[in-house]
Amino acid sequence: MTSIIRQKVGDKIYLYESVSFRNADGKPRNKRVPIGKINPITGNPVYKPEYLARMAEQGTPIEIPATNMTFSIEEIQRSSIKDYGAFYLFQSIAQSIGLLRALERALPNYWQEVFNLACYLISSGDPFLYCEDWINSTECLPVGSMSSQRISELLAAISPDSREAFYQEWCQCRSEQEYLALDITSVSSYSNLIEDVEWGYNRDKEALPQINLCMLMGEKSGLPIYQTAYSGSLKDVSTLKTTLSKMNALSKGKPTLIVMDKGFFSTKNVNAMLNDAAKLRFVISVPFTSGFAKKQVESERKDIDSLQNTMVLGEDSVRGVTKLRAWNKDHKIYTHVYYNAMKAMKLRENLYAHVALLKERAEAHPAAHLQEEEYSKYLLIRNSEKSPSGYTVSIKEEAIRQELETAGWMTLITNDVANAKAALRIYREKDVVEKGFLRLKNSLDLGRLRVHKDGIMQNKIFIGFIALILAAHIHKVMLEKDLYKKMTMKKLLITLSRFW
Repeated sequence: MTSIIRQKVGDKIYLYESVSFRNADGKPRNKRVPIGKINPITGNPVYKPEYLARMAEQGTPIEIPATNMTFSIEEIQRSSIKDYGAFYLFQSIAQSIGLLRALERALPNYWQEVFNLACYLISSGDPFLYCEDWINSTECLPVGSMSSQRISELLAAISPDSREAFYQEWCQCRSEQEYLALDITSVSSYSNLIEDVEWGYNRDKEALPQINLCMLMGEKSGLPIYQTAYSGSLKDVSTLKTTLSKMNALSKGKPTLIVMDKGFFSTKNVNAMLNDAAKLRFVISVPFTSGFAKKQVESERKDIDSLQNTMVLGEDSVRGVTKLRAWNKDHKIYTHVYYNAMKAMKLRENLYAHVALLKERAEAHPAAHLQEEEYSKYLLIRNSEKSPSGYTVSIKEEAIRQELETAGWMTLITNDVANAKAALRIYREKDVVEKGFLRLKNSLDLGRLRVHKDGIMQNKIFIGFIALILAAHIHKVMLEKDLYKKMTMKKLLITLSRFW
């Protein structure tokens, strides 16, 4: 059942198309879409162009009342012009990919405010402190004033259950079967009052406490699917089980496809994923700290460098071999071993040049470099009465050999992909999540958390996640249409904001 309802916000009256329906569980639901507003002078409805076009296509065109209005100089002086173009783009994207529907279902009381804040982050990248000015100059969803105090109240009001409800709605909406790139980044904070913020290993090398933000992004869609925050002292391997269990719950029985780098590798993690093979498909890189990876390289070292093992991906020529290996007594896995001869040669030449320079400096001033870690790693500096300098300097050939032993090599294991080229393509495309982190920190002003409470911190990151969905979609379209040859994303949004 469809009806048009009015909602008064301040001195304005907005029009919504309200559609009542029952969901899959038979529960009544209501979906509201903004379609226009009431002209305060004439009392006539002013519909959005897309609503008029949609109704015309459905065979029920809307008759627009004729107006013949004049304005006084005082009225013209009191009038204002608001930006609309960029917000119209955000709203259209959100409707087309199902984001608005997921927000409205999960956060029925706050979805408009959350969406406006997400749009503000993309448009400006400034702190929430300045959002009220943006709201006043932009035609956006009717939420009234968005003062700093009101935003603080909103950030405190969104519950963890509401966030999880959104992730569930969003995961169901993004039902396409694609590999999800999983990674973790550090987000720093100026606060010592947030329980999840701890001193620990900081991926950005900053002298600030931080939390670890874990995110899953679709490799084909390029869209963020799920995120969660962990204590700053946790390691990558300790977060995998918790994150995947949450994804299993959200996906409601659909197999989850995950691609991970070597930071998530451990025998325990692989065993857990193999034991859950009915729900989980994975591709993961194996580090050379693992005896398993070294064993695979040694088994292929003599024969891999041949034309029949050559594959071309982009500008790279790579050798690749696939074997179905026994992981343990209960499971077998596809093992893909790769060798990049050009990369191996470049690494060797760079290392040789680096060590040669270290040797020259050590021979010139041996006592000055005697205790330096980088010199002792590759050089043996010893006292010698026969030498004019009092020291002899020699290269640790075995250290060089060990470092180059795996240069240019990589090992992937998977319980899903039997083709070496396909597995490597999937693994390389995982950089979508790393680019997502960069956009989240830099473009959306979330590199620093200027908040002092756990719930507010979680909700600020959550709003950043909503903004990242929109920004990621725009980025994907700009890549597909070669728009980056003409403008940056910021330039695109600035240009659109001039339309009103």
